[in-house]
Amino acid sequence: MKKKVLSLLLCMTMAVGLFAACGGNSKKEESDKSGGDAKTESASGKTFALVPKSAGNPFNEKEAEGFQNAVQKLGGKAVVQYPESATADAQITVIQSLISQKVDSICVAANDENALAAALQEAKDAGIKVCSVDSAVAASSRAVHVNQAGTDEIGSALIQAVYDITGGEGQFAILSASSQATNQNAWISSMKSYMEKDSKYSKLELVEVAYGDDEAQKSTDQTQALLQKYPKLKVICSPTTVGISAAAKVLQDKKSSVKLTGLGLPSEMAAYIGNDDAHSCPYMFLWNPIDLGALGAYTSAALVTGSIKGNEGDTFKCDLGDYKVVKASDGGTEIILGAPFKFDPSNINEWKSVY
Repeated sequence: MKKKVLSLLLCMTMAVGLFAACGGNSKKEESDKSGGDAKTESASGKTFALVPKSAGNPFNEKEAEGFQNAVQKLGGKAVVQYPESATADAQITVIQSLISQKVDSICVAANDENALAAALQEAKDAGIKVCSVDSAVAASSRAVHVNQAGTDEIGSALIQAVYDITGGEGQFAILSASSQATNQNAWISSMKSYMEKDSKYSKLELVEVAYGDDEAQKSTDQTQALLQKYPKLKVICSPTTVGISAAAKVLQDKKSSVKLTGLGLPSEMAAYIGNDDAHSCPYMFLWNPIDLGALGAYTSAALVTGSIKGNEGDTFKCDLGDYKVVKASDGGTEIILGAPFKFDPSNINEWKSVY
């Protein structure tokens, strides 16, 4: 499966079509419902908006790239509007601006699950289709969420990595994005749940969840603080691309014995991936942010054209594959891009040129 995934993504760099299906995408289950096609149902003349979490974040920029290219393929107009800061208030200002622009859809990666509710309700009242991507808004505020991978699959991969790298015992810390980031909080909650349910993890001690707010300098400062506060620390797990990159540099520059894992961009993390003392990160995980942004666009188009309503069991087709709307853990619905993929010394040099 890994080889298949790798070959598909590597082909993206050479092929005209940027959106070859990435690993983990599965075919939809057979359904009595007739699935729409986000590509063939005309989106020409429609305006599709994306509100990322923040500007200057490479993950968000790749996500936006995928969104824009997919909308272009659909014949629509893409509007990517970054908030001035990684806060809910800044995103609310953007959403209100998009309502005034009378866009047809808004796809948002939330900095706060509930704080955007009033602004998104205003958008829905104006006839705008709303979905979230990457970091979900509350179920009542969206038609459907576009999830990069199942929450429990990510939580399981991360806590198992901590267990593996620590040797099954000792102190570890988590370096997250903001304390309100719904995706980060869900993954961390899942990690804690696995620790509580399985005695295998009983000798692991989570000493702190620190927040770098997806800012490089703050993430650097938080990493340094963790090293000072916990001299027996063995591993830092950072489920955010900004955080893991900042932490990796700190640990490697200091020649620290503390190791790192989490979610990172291969292009940013290649220099830190290795199984020796000279490298801070034995391995990490991620998915393709370009495909995630594209799926956000195709989902937006399917909502606008009426191919789906966002109800459980709805299906649609796009360049990435066939997708089915499933129930989400928060009581709403979601569409899952695929499973988290492991990057390690055996493949990082091939992947770093992809994204």
